[in-house]
Amino acid sequence: MNARHYGRCLAGIVRREALRWLNQRGRFVSALVRPLVWLAIFAAGFHFVLGVSIIPPYETYIPYEVYIAPGLLAMIQLFNGMQSSLSMVYDREMGSMKTLMISPFPRWFLLVAKLLAGVAVSVVQAYIFLAIAWFWDITPPLSGYVAVLPALILAGLMLGALGLVLSSFIRQLENFAGVMNFVIFPMFFTSSALYPLWRVQEASPAIYWLSEINPFTHATELIRFALYDRFNALSALVVCGYLVVFVALAVWGYDPGRGLMARRAGAE
Repeated sequence: MNARHYGRCLAGIVRREALRWLNQRGRFVSALVRPLVWLAIFAAGFHFVLGVSIIPPYETYIPYEVYIAPGLLAMIQLFNGMQSSLSMVYDREMGSMKTLMISPFPRWFLLVAKLLAGVAVSVVQAYIFLAIAWFWDITPPLSGYVAVLPALILAGLMLGALGLVLSSFIRQLENFAGVMNFVIFPMFFTSSALYPLWRVQEASPAIYWLSEINPFTHATELIRFALYDRFNALSALVVCGYLVVFVALAVWGYDPGRGLMARRAGAE
């Protein structure tokens, strides 16, 4: 096989994910309504409580809705990564994933292609959210809309890879929702998505420590800085590190000879 075959395989997987996203209108609507509801409610409730940004320059005072917008972008990617992994569990139960996995392409390539397809969808959703958020006066510099693209891709890859790892643990479709809630909400609330880490440190050093090692915190910070033409090198390194670990675990987990799928088959 040559590069053309790999390209056709990647294009096919991306096209399949895009068609699934377009045909599942509930998924499309919920991906936008969820962060917009959070934006409207939290912006109304905390607009006068927190007006200090950690977006450089740090002494700038901005509305609360401007502060939480990057966290909501990361939320879109987190939920999309989990939804994409949910489809993996569904395909495994229906048997269609077996057809994909027995193809002559390497297993790592198939998983990465699935991951890239999910990220492509999440990036489109993120830009649609930014377009709607304009009505809340969330107006980063025009260059920020371009600068944030690599951050969205990198953060989306990391969060999507986490979803793949979780899907390799789950045996039944009905168990996935509980696992999602167990992972998503602790990650979201112990991050800098809704409040600056210096406020968390003042309230609870223990939670601040959890926030510092939380991959979602660094995904949010990477997006937040990029949206305003800044580069957060530490967050970029942490996100890259988690990405490598999660992809390695996902490839191992979906390996029928060594990973978690082999254990599951043995148990059955």
